[in-house]
Amino acid sequence: MPGVRMRHIVTRVLQLILLVLVVASPVRAQDPPPRIPWFVIDAHGSVPRFPSDNQELADSRDMELAELPGRGLGLQLGVHVYPLRWRAITFGVGGELAVSRSNKTPPESTPPLRPAKERYRSLAPQLSFNFGNGNGWSYLSGGIGQSKWAITPEGLEDNPQDDEPLKTINYGGGARWFIKPHVAFSFDVRFYAINPGLAFDGRPASPRTTLMVIGAGVSIK
Repeated sequence: MPGVRMRHIVTRVLQLILLVLVVASPVRAQDPPPRIPWFVIDAHGSVPRFPSDNQELADSRDMELAELPGRGLGLQLGVHVYPLRWRAITFGVGGELAVSRSNKTPPESTPPLRPAKERYRSLAPQLSFNFGNGNGWSYLSGGIGQSKWAITPEGLEDNPQDDEPLKTINYGGGARWFIKPHVAFSFDVRFYAINPGLAFDGRPASPRTTLMVIGAGVSIK
């Protein structure tokens, strides 16, 4: 229900605010510290937590629950610009491409379970609120875009559900620490709230799902 979903999102955001406050201290002293730069490019390896215990999701693909692949690997690429500062907050706008995949070969069983592959792709603009300075800063960000989510058992072709654009709200936070003048270590924790899909060929619709992705890598300014 919308009210329950909104409370869930608010809870996640409050948790991220606490994370931001913990990591907000700059990485090195400088008086005065430099401002947050005009732009940053992020490149992160990521670990998505694909659901492996959602029976509605398995039913939507005519799969057994034990065939869902679960945790995977991926990549996040982002570009952000920071045109405006107001008091302690620097506002940023940008966009992110996230891709990830997972494969699973179940153990032998009776009846036999099929290997399956899972692929996820999301593209969305983002608005961010940044706290800190050019040596290191933390942020909260979010945006609304589209994603595609394919789950395919071995031997079957992708079906229209796997290629359906799904409205997706992404929200999360992270931090960047500049270990060199133009290179930073950075991490990001992000949630993708994915809208339900359409029913197809007698199968139920895929359910509303929230996917968590943890990423870490480098940022370049």
